[in-house]
Amino acid sequence: MKLYFSPGACSLASHIVARELGVAIDLVKVDLARKLTYDNRDFNTINPKGYVPVLELDDGHCLTEGPAIMLHLADQYPAKGLLPACGTYERAKVHEWLAFAGMELHKNFSPFFNKSSSDAEKQTAQSKLSIRFRFLEDALATATANYLVSNCFSVADAYLYTVLSWCGDIGFDLKAFPAIQRYVAHLSKRASIMTAIQAEQSI
Repeated sequence: MKLYFSPGACSLASHIVARELGVAIDLVKVDLARKLTYDNRDFNTINPKGYVPVLELDDGHCLTEGPAIMLHLADQYPAKGLLPACGTYERAKVHEWLAFAGMELHKNFSPFFNKSSSDAEKQTAQSKLSIRFRFLEDALATATANYLVSNCFSVADAYLYTVLSWCGDIGFDLKAFPAIQRYVAHLSKRASIMTAIQAEQSI
């Protein structure tokens, strides 16, 4: 399999999941500004949407959208425990956190990485992030575990960690959110996360 990625992008979450599962993948770096792969292929022919991640399966089919990729990978290796069984409350909670990370956090980081965004748009996004972070802070502060669901690392943790890692890039201060800081610090020591980050930085 091949994972098309860009360093620092949301594709890191899919990469972390692959590392956690022990899946053999070839990393293909993408220049998103020029829409070219490292070997000068037109990335738009691989993903007409123009963004990462893309998972190219061994049979040639491609999956796009991070949550879809993470869920597919985790379902292939159920014994690894990154995704609870279908029909369980725990699985529904993983989906809930994936949706929160994507729609409430990821979406509101986007204006900071878009050069055409106005200062007003960025200010609106930052205000929304502050509200969402307060909810996340309260959820993590009252949790009895180090992870989002059932004290087990899941695909939701991989996605949330990736999104939270952008705080430094946009100058979002987490001092007011100690539980989030502890959560990020804990996950930062996880082997799959460290290995994925190091691998992307070396390419």
